[in-house]
Amino acid sequence: MAHKFINEIKPGEAINNVYVVKDPILRSTTKGDPYIAMYLCDCSGQLNARMWQASEEVYNSLPKPGFVRIQGKSELYQNNLQIIVNNISVVDSSQVALDDFLAKTTKDTEKMFDEIKKIMGQIKNPQLKTLVTEFLNDADLMENFCNVPAATKMHHNYLGGLLEHTHSMLKVALAILPLYPKVQADLVLAGVFLHDIGKTEEISYDMAFSYTDSGQLIGHIAKSLLMINKKADNLSAKGAPINQTIMDALGHIILSHHGQYEFGSPKLPATPEAFMVNYIDDLDAKINQVTSAIDNEQSDSNWTGWQKALETRLYRKRIE
Repeated sequence: MAHKFINEIKPGEAINNVYVVKDPILRSTTKGDPYIAMYLCDCSGQLNARMWQASEEVYNSLPKPGFVRIQGKSELYQNNLQIIVNNISVVDSSQVALDDFLAKTTKDTEKMFDEIKKIMGQIKNPQLKTLVTEFLNDADLMENFCNVPAATKMHHNYLGGLLEHTHSMLKVALAILPLYPKVQADLVLAGVFLHDIGKTEEISYDMAFSYTDSGQLIGHIAKSLLMINKKADNLSAKGAPINQTIMDALGHIILSHHGQYEFGSPKLPATPEAFMVNYIDDLDAKINQVTSAIDNEQSDSNWTGWQKALETRLYRKRIE
């Protein structure tokens, strides 16, 4: 049976197919009856799913994450598509085509990484260049960097997503830095390259996109700073210490790049370079969210459904 991709499902369809189940949670209805809330995923996207006639035994049998066969139906709930699951059974990974289940960037990863290396080569400050090179020379880390998603849900949530996000940010930075000569370009370029490097340890992507235990406990912002400090310690041990002023300026960019406390930043931006990285990061993430939501809309309407993360519906019609 051909795989029915998530983005092909319409309301009112009977579902009998294999998907990745992610983040299943056993909950209770207002009457106290158990049900399972979960996400069903493949390479085209993910949908909320509910199994109403559930039990603790069924919940405990589910992989977290893993492959399952779903029998049920699709429906609209509050204008959002979801799947009602009647039956669910575990499927061995050897029985599925893995490429159907993990979304990938459509861009050339080798080309993007080569361009990132060339942009890093433009850094003039010798200590920043040495620090960045220490990361670029870490082959295992860079392989992970080129494959890990930038997020599990919000933006660039596909294999190669972090690479694509970082590459796009660097291209934006190169375009606008000449307009702001008082902003220190070397710090911005290094900050963009390293701002999310901790996601290589925060996000797992072997079967579905989820958080590692360490990632859940520490988070990518703190992990990024820890990784930078560790590389700096390695350089110091080799007789090439990084000036503390540089470490503080770069560390501040990392700690403030989400821009607001409520978005997880331990610090608010306090330098021109930190403001620039924050705004470029937000711009690239938001545009990716918006265009992905428009592209993945499953109705023929000129408008998407309500986008909770963006707090709006999006207009889809393009001008001629």
